[in-house]
Amino acid sequence: MIGLRAPAKLTWNLEITGRRENGYHELRSEMSTIDLVDTLVVDESADYVRVANPTSAVPSDETNLVARALKLVHRTAGVVIEKSIPVGGGLGGGSADAAAILRWAGGVSADEALTLGGDVPFCQVGGRALVEGVGEIVTPLPFESRAVTLIMPAFGVSTADCYRTFDELRAGGWQPQGRNHLEVPAGVVEPRLSSTLEWLRARWGPDVQLAGSGSTMFVEGHVDDGPHAWDVEGPAGTLRFYQTTTTPK
Repeated sequence: MIGLRAPAKLTWNLEITGRRENGYHELRSEMSTIDLVDTLVVDESADYVRVANPTSAVPSDETNLVARALKLVHRTAGVVIEKSIPVGGGLGGGSADAAAILRWAGGVSADEALTLGGDVPFCQVGGRALVEGVGEIVTPLPFESRAVTLIMPAFGVSTADCYRTFDELRAGGWQPQGRNHLEVPAGVVEPRLSSTLEWLRARWGPDVQLAGSGSTMFVEGHVDDGPHAWDVEGPAGTLRFYQTTTTPK
C-alpha cells in the first residue's frame, strides 16, 4: 500500500481575461497549495476506485477524476480516497486527487493534465504559481509561507453554473470588478453565499474573499489563537472555520 497526499489549492485572486471559441474561459490567477489534504491509499495489485467517506457528489465509477487519471497514465490500481477537502468548495479537491495519481505515475504534460480539468495542471505542480490560459499555463512563483483561515459553509457551488452566469451577466452589460471576477456570479447561483459574505465582512472586515467559484471563503492570517478548527452559526447555516498554511508542494 502507498499513501499519497493531495493538497487543496487556494485561489488568491481570479481575473477572467477572455473566452475562447470553444466556450472555455481564459484566466489569470495566483494559486497556492495549502495544508488541507485528501489522502489516497493505493494498492498497485488491485483495480478499483472507492471513496472512504462517500457522498453523492463524489462518484466511484469511471467518471471519478482518479479513475480518469489512471486511464490517462495507462495504469491500474486500487485507490481508496479519504476526503477532507469539501466537495464544491472551490478548493480543487477532485483535481488534487487526480494530480496525486499523475505525480505517482511520473507526471504528464500540462496539456495532458488539462484534459482532466482546468485546475489539474496547477495541482500537479503545487506550491505557488501564476496560472493563465484555461489553466494550462503554470508559472511557478517563489514559495511564501502564509497563514490563512478558511470559512467553509455546508453547501457547495457549481463552477459550471458560475461561468455560465458570468457570461449571462456580461451579455447584460455587467462589468466584473475586484479580486475575484466570479464573486457576483457565484452569489447569483447561490444567494446564501452573498448573504454569508456580507455577514462575514461585517464582522471581520472587507478582506474576507471568495476562493475561486466558491463556496469556500477565506481571510489571510489566523483569526483566532485557539483551536485550528471550529464551527460558527452564520446567516445560512453552520460555517466551518479552519486555520491552515500554504505548502511548498
